Amino acid sequence: MTAALVSPRARRTSLSAPLRLNPTLVTGLGLLGLIVLVAILAPLLTRWDPVQQDLFSSLLPPGGGHLLGTDQLGRDVFARLIYGARVDLRVGALAVLFPFLIGSTLGLLAGWFGGWFDLVLMRVVDMVVAFPFFVLVIALVFALGSGTSSIYIAITLVGWVAYARIVRGEVLVAKEQEWAMAARASGLPTYRILLRHLVPNVLLQAFVFSMSDIVLSILAIVTLGYLGLGVPPPIPDWGSMIQEGQGFILTKWYLAAVPGLAVVVTGLSLALIADGFVQRSGRR
Repeated sequence: MTAALVSPRARRTSLSAPLRLNPTLVTGLGLLGLIVLVAILAPLLTRWDPVQQDLFSSLLPPGGGHLLGTDQLGRDVFARLIYGARVDLRVGALAVLFPFLIGSTLGLLAGWFGGWFDLVLMRVVDMVVAFPFFVLVIALVFALGSGTSSIYIAITLVGWVAYARIVRGEVLVAKEQEWAMAARASGLPTYRILLRHLVPNVLLQAFVFSMSDIVLSILAIVTLGYLGLGVPPPIPDWGSMIQEGQGFILTKWYLAAVPGLAVVVTGLSLALIADGFVQRSGRR
């Protein structure tokens, strides 16, 4: 069988290739790894309880026993920042996982089989994308009630459409390749063609998009926390920290600036990872 008729698994972008060849990817992974490590080691990095109040120590400046000072309720800002990273990273990652799985599966089936299923799915996708992402998420969380479960449901109901469109488009291109037509002509079962040949070759773009999508999910979580619809108090998260700190922006500006900077750095790390994978795939 000629090389053109063989599934290009040998030519796929390998996630295990030497990362040192791509400084952008290495930087993004290193930065994100540092953030995750800080979140995991939070109990070892601070002796303060992030929810413990001490009104006699409210609004203390940075330094001394409190690295980043205390908020209006006397809670340690650094402790709330790193414990908040645990919450926002976990919710952001899980909120993307469900849309990724659902949207990729639907897009794979729609692109391969086409017909009425593809037509109906694309019409549903068109209806969802007609509304702004954040508006729909906020409206759904408002209707479902605050809490992490509502966040997961809202982002899943809105976010799957992007993955469905991406994977469907990749499948439409891939199934016209000679290797895909040869696989069908050889009589291989459909499930084997999809799982062993098609999926590994069409999910890269969806994976790259998921890095940016985690940023959008974290921004949605922060926005919901700012509006009082996110993670219920007293659990710390960056959105509620920004909302609580804005009242002291002229005197204690760091109360809102520090969690805002955490959001920016996390988003930057994920953007670098996505850009790094795009650069590596483009060179192969």
